[in-house]
Amino acid sequence: MADLAFALDRDDEDRLVSALVERGHRVDARIGRLTDPIAALDGRRPDVLLVSADAERLTPSLLTACDRRGIRVLALASDGAGRRNAAALGLYDVVDADAAIEVIDAAIRGGVQVEVASAIDKNGTVLAVWGPAGAPGRTTVAICLATELAAAGHAVALVDADTHSASIAPILGMLDEAPGFAAACRLAGQDGLTTAELERIRQPYPVHGGTLNVLTGIPRAARWPELSTERVSRTIAACRDWADYVVIDTGFSLENDEEISSDLFAPRRNAATLAAVRSADRIVAVAAADPIGLARYLRAYPDLVEVTEDRPITTVVNKVRAGVAGLNPNGQVRATLQRFGGIGDPVLVPADDRGTDAALLAGRALRDVSPRSPALAAIARLARDRILPAAVIAPRRRALRRSRILASVSTG
Repeated sequence: MADLAFALDRDDEDRLVSALVERGHRVDARIGRLTDPIAALDGRRPDVLLVSADAERLTPSLLTACDRRGIRVLALASDGAGRRNAAALGLYDVVDADAAIEVIDAAIRGGVQVEVASAIDKNGTVLAVWGPAGAPGRTTVAICLATELAAAGHAVALVDADTHSASIAPILGMLDEAPGFAAACRLAGQDGLTTAELERIRQPYPVHGGTLNVLTGIPRAARWPELSTERVSRTIAACRDWADYVVIDTGFSLENDEEISSDLFAPRRNAATLAAVRSADRIVAVAAADPIGLARYLRAYPDLVEVTEDRPITTVVNKVRAGVAGLNPNGQVRATLQRFGGIGDPVLVPADDRGTDAALLAGRALRDVSPRSPALAAIARLARDRILPAAVIAPRRRALRRSRILASVSTG
């Protein structure tokens, strides 16, 4: 049984109230069409708010108000416009307005008692892919790394947590009208994020050897207040129980918003990036190989070290080419990082404009379009040598040696 509040059209309300009361639910509030639903909820704590899914009633401010009060929102959609509005807001608890009372009752009961994903059982490994301003290639590296881990047979989640320019969805040819990461954060804020919910809101991307589970980012940068520190941290903790590896594409800014805001309770624009970096087991820090890109990286690197504390950082230098680094570009990049940042043993990813352009044009991962790409080969080595445990790789090498020995014996 649940305490219910109704913010529906009169016909839907009249049809549902008595039927739901007969099934044991209680009516906490009936909010008329002309009444402000946010004001009507003051002083009330219903378990579930049933609201029309149209844009006039179901608004971001209403969802925020319900989140703060711990009220679950169940939207009733009478047409496609209502469903699109709910999806754009990251709300997935939606049923047809003319659905049978049994269906609506089941939707209400299915969300009253919620199994919260544990934030303690840290099973999966979280990798935060960060880089300074200037498009060094964070998203490309994150996608390639995630597809390589998935192709190795692991359960992998690829999360777009960039609050400035989320781009995983268009790069992989996915729709981002219903941003998966924002929806997951909303559920986490309602204590309702479970593995089943993550399976429901993710978008699958097929990879040879497995499936990549993608939580797309916010389609409009103005929606960044939805990704608060607490919500992002709880979502990442839930993803640990969902996947073997969680690859997070973060934003570029590590600036503490408190230094530029006088309101201690205001939302923080960089909260998602900072929460992702602080929650990660390893940070993959991406720099562009041109002089400006390296300068930006070296200036931002001390801030990254301060934020990550003692977590390991792997420096990846992307788009290495002689045209901007001079003769022996690999040596020039290594020497620059060592001399001005004390950074040794970086991963150098050669430039591959042809392969990356083809992947962007096709809306596919680089692995699907150009499997022999030298850039992909470098990131594959990063996954194999520095991320995947040695115990996973060693048996394969021994098996390969055994197969070669058997082949030589049979031919001999």
